[in-house]
Amino acid sequence: MSMDLNDYTIIKEGEVEILLHAKNEVFYNKTQVNNRDMSIAVLRTFILRRKQEHEALLSKRNKSAANVPEKNVLISDIENKPNGSGMNTKKSNEECEEPGENPEEESCTTSEEPVETEGKVLGEVKPPRVLEALSASGLRALRYAREVEGIGKIIALDNDKEAVEACQRNIKFNGSVACSKVESHLADARVYMLTNPKEFDVVDLDPYGSPSVFLDSAVQSIVDGGMLMCTATDMAVLCGANGEVCYSKYGSYPLRGKYCHEMALRILLASIESHANRYKRYIIPVLSVQMDFYVRVFVRIYTSASAMKNTPLKLSYVYQCIGCDSFHLQPIGRTVSKNTSVRYLPGFAPVVPQECSHCEKKFNMGGPIWSAPIHDQEWVMNILEDVKSMKDRYPAYDRISAVLTTISEELPDVPLFLSLHNLCATLKCTSPSAVIFRSAVINAGYRISGTHVNPLGLKSDAPMDVIWDIMRCWVKNHPVKAQPADQSGSVILAKEPVLQANFARAVASLSKAQAKKVARFLPNPERYWGPKLRAGRQITSKHISLLGEETVNGCLSHQDSELNTKRQKSEEIEDATTA
Repeated sequence: MSMDLNDYTIIKEGEVEILLHAKNEVFYNKTQVNNRDMSIAVLRTFILRRKQEHEALLSKRNKSAANVPEKNVLISDIENKPNGSGMNTKKSNEECEEPGENPEEESCTTSEEPVETEGKVLGEVKPPRVLEALSASGLRALRYAREVEGIGKIIALDNDKEAVEACQRNIKFNGSVACSKVESHLADARVYMLTNPKEFDVVDLDPYGSPSVFLDSAVQSIVDGGMLMCTATDMAVLCGANGEVCYSKYGSYPLRGKYCHEMALRILLASIESHANRYKRYIIPVLSVQMDFYVRVFVRIYTSASAMKNTPLKLSYVYQCIGCDSFHLQPIGRTVSKNTSVRYLPGFAPVVPQECSHCEKKFNMGGPIWSAPIHDQEWVMNILEDVKSMKDRYPAYDRISAVLTTISEELPDVPLFLSLHNLCATLKCTSPSAVIFRSAVINAGYRISGTHVNPLGLKSDAPMDVIWDIMRCWVKNHPVKAQPADQSGSVILAKEPVLQANFARAVASLSKAQAKKVARFLPNPERYWGPKLRAGRQITSKHISLLGEETVNGCLSHQDSELNTKRQKSEEIEDATTA
């Protein structure tokens, strides 16, 4: 290769090595190893699932052919059959789909090539085509090519010339496998996706900031049953620091609460669904995670005008009390069934009075958010099993296995969560242990689980009346100092509990992972583990909090030495001209 390797740093991640220039020309963040490992794990499961779905489709076709031997039923005939299925938001992800209602049975349609075998038209699944819309150094695309078995062509795009050159350089640096599978192009990702509709089985969006401007073209470029993997790093916007900006980008208004990171996930899902609906398409989330400083969702895209009608059933507005932790969801739509027909109607409202029934304060309203399940628990378990079986191939194994373990124990049909510490802060009381509180909820006949978003978060299907009754019973056993009568905690405690809480330890008060003492929330592996500067920006002393004092001082001294060198050269030229 015609370049001086002394100008580059060789970075190894997984089975890939890339060349990174000393200057901040092309974006690279070591922290995103968690993101890339999780994506590889999902991609491996997607390829396996895709093959299983195709085999099920062929089996279904062969049975049809056996019943009607005189007709040659083509795969395309089965694929073009309208799918009127919808996702029941009340159904747990762990429950089985009814026969004929699972859209995954008819996926991967555009990647099948009819092949004639013994006079019958059969189909073969092509290796999935992947588009990495914002590739930068190409590290992600190269890891997909080198580490994911059965993957097809990977198109790596970037609209920055230096990034494309770096990507092409790294492709060559990683040998023949990378050269045969990865292509790098200088192009605007939005235009490229719009001009290649239903062309890719997987589209990966991992922008620096918001993905909102790419969503419309992304949902059009994916085949039926394909996968969209999308990251959003503009967490300040999604978590409510700038609600009006979030509304302009995602069409939802965020609320600032302990559940804000999960709400960010649900806002992103609602936005993707909105863009998909414009083209008679809809999404089914298989995994949604909040890690480090970003959220990432993995959704499958399907086309069905009838199934798309169920979208209002999956979206809700959120009413958050400004005085206590109470929140309520207002579904946008509902259905009424009569005989075999189903009518779609607006949701009943309001779900809350003008003032909170617990603390008598007003409500803030946010949303709409995705209130249907954000994970498919069967997918989660398959991904976790795959990760554990190949732990040596995941540099961030400890972190992603911990996140997946926690997700596998979440209640899939309970949107958002409560914070036990916030409940106690409202009442100004000492906090019960999580085990005691969980036991009280379970003994009252309700379900409760943790959440991967917050180690102190608790998901439960218990209504807020029950939650506050449990806390009232706790305060009776652990009295608090008298507070002003107009405070939220005083108003709540002034009411007698209807439910008498039972704090006896319940068997299910600890999850399986907690009982086995499996680590679920790990500390950062090193200091300054977080977002980094956008490529091309000059590093200054104000970036110490992001990069660390040692790194910043090293960069500043390097910049000073370069500046001195330029000055000496310019002075020499001036002296030469004057002489």
